[in-house]
Amino acid sequence: MKSAVMPSSGPTGRLLCRPHDLLWIAGREAFVSRKPLPSWVDSRWHDDMPVVVRRDDRKSGLIPIGIRGKTRAERAAAWISPESVRKIVSPESLVSDTGKLATSPFANTRPVQALLHLAKWMETWHWGVTGSCGYALATGTPVMHDDSDLDLLIRCPEPVNPAIFEELAGKLAALSCRTDIQIETPTGAFALQEWLRRRGEGTGCRILLKTDHGPILTTDPWRSVQSAKREIS
Repeated sequence: MKSAVMPSSGPTGRLLCRPHDLLWIAGREAFVSRKPLPSWVDSRWHDDMPVVVRRDDRKSGLIPIGIRGKTRAERAAAWISPESVRKIVSPESLVSDTGKLATSPFANTRPVQALLHLAKWMETWHWGVTGSCGYALATGTPVMHDDSDLDLLIRCPEPVNPAIFEELAGKLAALSCRTDIQIETPTGAFALQEWLRRRGEGTGCRILLKTDHGPILTTDPWRSVQSAKREIS
């Protein structure tokens, strides 16, 4: 199942792509790297395979991406220019059509069956699927199996009542496969299970927030990165 959109630009003219988006690009020559890429990139990667947007500094105007090979050990980091992007697939687009999910080659796997259940009561959330399940659905490549974890992304531009998160985590725990949920805020992303566990330990507990400038510890993942950094100093 390949659900895609053509690249588009925001008000400033910059290409609209976010961490975990899958990008199809115009060939191997688009890669920009600060050090030589592993040899498997030349021998195994081809331009029918997408790269995934990752978190890193974008001051140069380039998009930080991860290159995926044939095995779990084959991972490499690079950058690409916005002009090299031919197509974008977002995590949300991969769960927007339950009909396509139900007829995909992976429909009988536990992760996809879980997605079909999630679609029934996640209508009020802005969410999508990432990881091996998202890659398999976007490309048709069998990198997912019945025991694969289900990696989910939930976009939360504003703070959410902890009771709502706890209810959501309870529903996710009842699924037939393991889930890893990343909560995306305007400043980064954190693991839902870790956030709930830290809250249970008492107020003021810090959580790891992944940002474009590296991981930081913060008690409020919705605050600005600068404010969170001041907590550490």
